[in-house]
Amino acid sequence: MRALRIILLTALTLVLMSATAYGAGMAVRHLNNDDPTSSAKSQTGREGASTDDGSEAPVDEPSEDPSEEPSETETPEPPADVLSPGDKGEQVRELQHRLFQMQWLPEKTTGVYDKTTKDAVAGWQAKRGLKATGVVDQKTWNKLVKMTKPPTHDQLFNILKPGPAILASGATGDDVRDLQARLKAIQWYAGLVTGTYDANTVSAVKGFQEKREIPVTGEVDQRTMDRLHAMTSTPTHDAKHNVAPDPGTATSAALDPRCATGRVMCIDKTSKTLRWVVDGKVLKTLEVRFGSTLNDTPTREGAFNVGWKDIDHVSNEFGSAMPFSMFFSGGQAVHYSSDFAANGYGGASHGCVNVRDYNGLAWLYDQVNVGDKVIVYWS
Repeated sequence: MRALRIILLTALTLVLMSATAYGAGMAVRHLNNDDPTSSAKSQTGREGASTDDGSEAPVDEPSEDPSEEPSETETPEPPADVLSPGDKGEQVRELQHRLFQMQWLPEKTTGVYDKTTKDAVAGWQAKRGLKATGVVDQKTWNKLVKMTKPPTHDQLFNILKPGPAILASGATGDDVRDLQARLKAIQWYAGLVTGTYDANTVSAVKGFQEKREIPVTGEVDQRTMDRLHAMTSTPTHDAKHNVAPDPGTATSAALDPRCATGRVMCIDKTSKTLRWVVDGKVLKTLEVRFGSTLNDTPTREGAFNVGWKDIDHVSNEFGSAMPFSMFFSGGQAVHYSSDFAANGYGGASHGCVNVRDYNGLAWLYDQVNVGDKVIVYWS
């Protein structure tokens, strides 16, 4: 009996222990099902791992702040051009008038940034040590504005009105002689310089005004006088009193044999002279300068002929005035140079033969015909 009792107690104990273990397992499972974060913790680990003290370790989350993203170095955009070829409008007119003030364009504005405007801009830039692009960037614009005055509305839109007369019909004196001599130098006035503002003078002034598209009155206002003075040099006493120019004997250098016959502009690089020779006789000698070999723009040497003439030519390439141009080799010509007159041999041409004696060249221009010979040589 005692042995049977022991067996029954042992079996009962085992049953109780099994029931207790089963109940504990069910309780744990129930608690896990009631915790909504337990599954996420076990499957994704987004809440992080537990540390030794039971707290959760921080987890790096992907940043949504763009400022924390690595940035690339951006190249700054170059400043936009102020004006460039093809542009149209009032600002182009302003550009053109400011260039007129600097004697790079005629007074009349068009409002179109054409080739003539581009060439004038490029010439002006080169003259001021800027990159000659023909495009107006901010640096070019700032410099041009600093050197010129703001145009008026009338100047922008070519509304030209005559100003008060400085000289008019009936006037007499040295100022009239000066006027007539200047007009004669550019072939607008014929006959003797008289010092009397007569009908011939009125006609010459009108022709000059019409050619330059300024109000045609036959009277000399400030605009007419400024334009005439810009194109001419101060007349000599001889020019104002009808004294023929001295033929000149500026050099004793030998003439090239090719200059001995016919009508020839005999241009000597050694003596830096141009001699007008007819049938071997020197009638006029002028000082000249040439293109620079340093800038790769030398004046060509050899035998040529005058191909064409233009009394008030303006360079297409550089926008500069070239009065009394006599072209003999492509774009190379004999012409008056205000820079040569002002700076002498301190400068050079771009290949042309520069003359600094305005009145002397005006006289020569009247003598030379298209087809006459041009000899450029070293004596």
